[in-house]
Amino acid sequence: MRKIVLMMSTSLDGYIEGPGRDISWHRVDEELHRHFNTYIRGLGGLLSGRTTYELMAGYWPTADADPDASPVEAEFAGIWREMPKTVYSRTLERADWNTTIVREVVPEEVLALKRQEGGDLGLGGADLAAAFLRHDLVDELRVYVHPVLVGGGKPLFPQGLSGAASETALRLTGSHAFGNGVVLLEYERRR
Repeated sequence: MRKIVLMMSTSLDGYIEGPGRDISWHRVDEELHRHFNTYIRGLGGLLSGRTTYELMAGYWPTADADPDASPVEAEFAGIWREMPKTVYSRTLERADWNTTIVREVVPEEVLALKRQEGGDLGLGGADLAAAFLRHDLVDELRVYVHPVLVGGGKPLFPQGLSGAASETALRLTGSHAFGNGVVLLEYERRR
């Protein structure tokens, strides 16, 4: 069965974006971007909320046509366009580039998606991740911790996201420090 893998970048103090939706502090250099390209290319699909989808769709579909795009950025543009994507949104009217719109997170439908053939499914977007975590649908977490304190903004894990009074147990399965100071922490959920 395919796994649902939460993949998010966060500041050291736990925010995915700073005040005013600022993400300029993300430290994505060539090494980290190459890592993303390799990992995402192996996935069977991407799951995101509307905000994350619109952010990605606003740049990546034509990024490889930009003469200022680096080779690694141009490569990711092709990966993103071809990757099957599911966007969860109650308001989005249409989506292009191999994207399906789903209105609600229905656990039975997500479990059916996990049973399909193909690679694991990458999950992005804090609000969608919280919904998946509340429904116990996340199997693994890949958290990219950037060496910066932003002091406020949108947290990766909102208070009470597990839907239970107790903690959510995780097991560290790997870590990697990149040359730019970003650290990847890989966890799996203990069931």
